[in-house]
Amino acid sequence: MTPTLLGAAFFQAPRMWAAVSRAWPRRDDTQPQPLGPPIERLATDLRRLLRLHNDLTSSAQLALRAHRLWSVEAAIAARAVEAARAIGVPHHEPEPSADLTRPELIALLHALTDAGLSLPTSVGHFTRDGRL
Repeated sequence: MTPTLLGAAFFQAPRMWAAVSRAWPRRDDTQPQPLGPPIERLATDLRRLLRLHNDLTSSAQLALRAHRLWSVEAAIAARAVEAARAIGVPHHEPEPSADLTRPELIALLHALTDAGLSLPTSVGHFTRDGRL
Protein backbone atom coordinates (compact mmCIF):
# COMPACT_ATOMS: atom_id res chain seq x y z
CA MET A 1 0.00 0.00 0.00
CA THR A 2 2.94 2.38 0.63
CA PRO A 3 4.08 2.50 -3.02
CA THR A 4 0.51 3.25 -4.07
CA LEU A 5 0.23 6.09 -1.56
CA LEU A 6 3.62 7.50 -2.60
CA GLY A 7 2.64 7.36 -6.27
CA ALA A 8 -0.70 9.04 -5.59
CA ALA A 9 1.02 11.76 -3.53
CA PHE A 10 3.55 12.29 -6.32
CA PHE A 11 0.86 12.74 -8.95
CA GLN A 12 -1.42 14.84 -6.71
CA ALA A 13 1.38 17.15 -5.44
CA PRO A 14 0.98 19.81 -8.19
CA ARG A 15 -2.75 20.05 -7.56
CA MET A 16 -2.24 20.27 -3.79
CA TRP A 17 0.52 22.87 -4.25
CA ALA A 18 -1.78 25.00 -6.43
CA ALA A 19 -4.54 24.85 -3.78
CA VAL A 20 -2.12 25.83 -1.01
CA SER A 21 -0.66 28.71 -3.07
CA ARG A 22 -4.16 30.07 -3.78
CA ALA A 23 -5.02 29.96 -0.08
CA TRP A 24 -1.70 31.51 1.01
CA PRO A 25 -1.94 35.26 1.65
CA ARG A 26 -0.49 37.33 -1.16
CA ARG A 27 2.20 39.94 -0.73
CA ASP A 28 0.87 43.44 -0.17
CA ASP A 29 0.96 45.13 -3.60
CA THR A 30 0.14 48.57 -2.22
CA GLN A 31 3.84 49.42 -1.96
CA PRO A 32 5.02 51.76 -4.71
CA GLN A 33 6.79 49.97 -7.53
CA PRO A 34 9.34 51.59 -9.87
CA LEU A 35 8.06 52.40 -13.34
CA GLY A 36 11.34 51.72 -15.11
CA PRO A 37 15.05 51.20 -14.63
CA PRO A 38 16.91 53.05 -11.85
CA ILE A 39 17.81 56.68 -12.57
CA GLU A 40 21.51 55.83 -12.25
CA ARG A 41 21.28 53.38 -15.14
CA LEU A 42 19.26 55.88 -17.21
CA ALA A 43 21.87 58.60 -16.62
CA THR A 44 24.72 56.23 -17.48
CA ASP A 45 22.97 55.15 -20.70
CA LEU A 46 22.28 58.76 -21.67
CA ARG A 47 25.92 59.77 -21.12
CA ARG A 48 27.15 56.79 -23.15
CA LEU A 49 24.72 57.48 -26.00
CA LEU A 50 25.57 61.19 -26.08
CA ARG A 51 29.29 60.40 -26.30
CA LEU A 52 28.60 57.88 -29.07
CA HIS A 53 26.57 60.51 -30.94
CA ASN A 54 29.44 62.98 -30.63
CA ASP A 55 31.93 60.39 -31.89
CA LEU A 56 29.72 59.47 -34.84
CA THR A 57 29.24 63.06 -35.94
CA SER A 58 32.97 63.54 -36.18
CA SER A 59 34.21 60.24 -37.54
CA ALA A 60 31.76 58.09 -39.51
CA GLN A 61 31.46 58.04 -43.28
CA LEU A 62 28.55 60.04 -44.63
CA ALA A 63 26.54 57.03 -45.85
CA LEU A 64 26.78 55.15 -42.57
CA ARG A 65 26.64 58.20 -40.37
CA ALA A 66 23.05 59.21 -41.22
CA HIS A 67 21.56 55.83 -40.31
CA ARG A 68 23.67 55.41 -37.19
CA LEU A 69 22.96 58.94 -36.01
CA TRP A 70 19.23 58.42 -36.47
CA SER A 71 19.42 55.20 -34.43
CA VAL A 72 21.49 56.79 -31.67
CA GLU A 73 19.21 59.85 -31.53
CA ALA A 74 16.17 57.58 -31.20
CA ALA A 75 17.87 55.74 -28.32
CA ILE A 76 18.82 59.05 -26.68
CA ALA A 77 15.21 60.25 -26.96
CA ALA A 78 13.84 57.03 -25.45
CA ARG A 79 16.23 57.18 -22.48
CA ALA A 80 15.65 60.91 -22.02
CA VAL A 81 11.88 60.39 -21.83
CA GLU A 82 12.36 57.56 -19.31
CA ALA A 83 14.67 59.77 -17.22
CA ALA A 84 12.17 62.65 -17.37
CA ARG A 85 9.42 60.35 -16.13
CA ALA A 86 11.67 59.01 -13.36
CA ILE A 87 12.62 62.42 -11.94
CA GLY A 88 9.38 64.22 -12.72
CA VAL A 89 10.57 66.62 -15.41
CA PRO A 90 7.65 67.87 -17.54
CA HIS A 91 8.12 66.80 -21.14
CA HIS A 92 6.31 66.19 -24.41
CA GLU A 93 5.17 62.58 -24.54
CA PRO A 94 5.80 61.30 -28.09
CA GLU A 95 3.22 59.24 -29.91
CA PRO A 96 3.93 55.47 -29.96
CA SER A 97 4.74 55.55 -33.68
CA ALA A 98 6.71 58.84 -33.63
CA ASP A 99 9.97 60.12 -32.21
CA LEU A 100 10.82 63.39 -30.53
CA THR A 101 11.86 66.08 -32.96
CA ARG A 102 15.38 67.46 -32.63
CA PRO A 103 14.21 70.72 -30.94
CA GLU A 104 12.06 68.70 -28.50
CA LEU A 105 15.00 66.40 -27.73
CA ILE A 106 17.35 69.34 -27.18
CA ALA A 107 14.81 71.02 -24.88
CA LEU A 108 14.32 67.79 -22.94
CA LEU A 109 18.07 67.25 -22.49
CA HIS A 110 18.44 70.81 -21.21
CA ALA A 111 15.48 70.32 -18.85
CA LEU A 112 17.10 67.15 -17.50
CA THR A 113 20.39 68.91 -16.83
CA ASP A 114 18.53 71.82 -15.23
CA ALA A 115 16.84 69.26 -12.96
CA GLY A 116 20.25 67.99 -11.85
CA LEU A 117 20.95 65.02 -14.12
CA SER A 118 24.66 64.86 -14.85
CA LEU A 119 25.31 64.64 -18.60
CA PRO A 120 28.50 65.24 -20.63
CA THR A 121 29.47 68.88 -21.01
CA SER A 122 30.05 68.64 -24.74
CA VAL A 123 27.67 66.60 -26.87
CA GLY A 124 27.80 67.90 -30.39
CA HIS A 125 24.60 69.36 -31.79
CA PHE A 126 22.64 69.06 -28.55
CA THR A 127 24.46 71.86 -26.77
CA ARG A 128 24.35 75.59 -26.40
CA ASP A 129 27.89 76.88 -26.87
CA GLY A 130 29.36 73.39 -26.42
CA ARG A 131 27.86 72.85 -23.00
CA LEU A 132 24.63 71.37 -21.68
